[in-house]
Amino acid sequence: MNLHPRWIFGFAAVLALTGCLRAQRSAAADAQDNREADLAITYTEQYSNLVSASTFWHGGGGAELSAPIYRGLGMTANVAGTETSNAANSGVGLTLVTANFGPRYTYRHPLGRQRNRSLAIFGQALGGLAWGFNSYFPSTSGAQTNYVSSDLQLGGGADLGLSRHFGLRLFQGDWLRTEFPNGTTNVQNTLRLSAGVVFRIRQRQ
Repeated sequence: MNLHPRWIFGFAAVLALTGCLRAQRSAAADAQDNREADLAITYTEQYSNLVSASTFWHGGGGAELSAPIYRGLGMTANVAGTETSNAANSGVGLTLVTANFGPRYTYRHPLGRQRNRSLAIFGQALGGLAWGFNSYFPSTSGAQTNYVSSDLQLGGGADLGLSRHFGLRLFQGDWLRTEFPNGTTNVQNTLRLSAGVVFRIRQRQ
């Protein structure tokens, strides 16, 4: 049964973000006076290999929710979607959706005397699932237009906090590894570049 990409994207987003919110609630034991989470909304470009040396760009956006657990250690949920109508000039398109979850370490450095201005540098290791739609995935059982693969996402970035509730994601770079059937290695390596805005959610207890 093939589900519409929008339904699967929405379901994956709910699962990933719910998991991160649970991590946020567990962090309250270490910070009784304050709960917080960062929600980043980003524009995303990905540089992927199709087969062997064939490469292409595909663009879209993503949402990333992170919550602290203890000191600089936290948990992150990331959902992103990108699309191209002509991958590597092959005449075949690709819609790619990923939903990943895992640990993040963040180092925050205050900027000047303003309490709410800071530079946060983070690194993370996430894993989850990748959905490919409207494309061509050759395998031993026959070609498919939709496929679900496990994936691995490693990377980091920097956020500039401008106020108590708002900041900028200056840069984020990730390596994304997927395992879609391609008739050869069945492995794809992707460079993901993102930038956008960050909303900090704080709740006093």
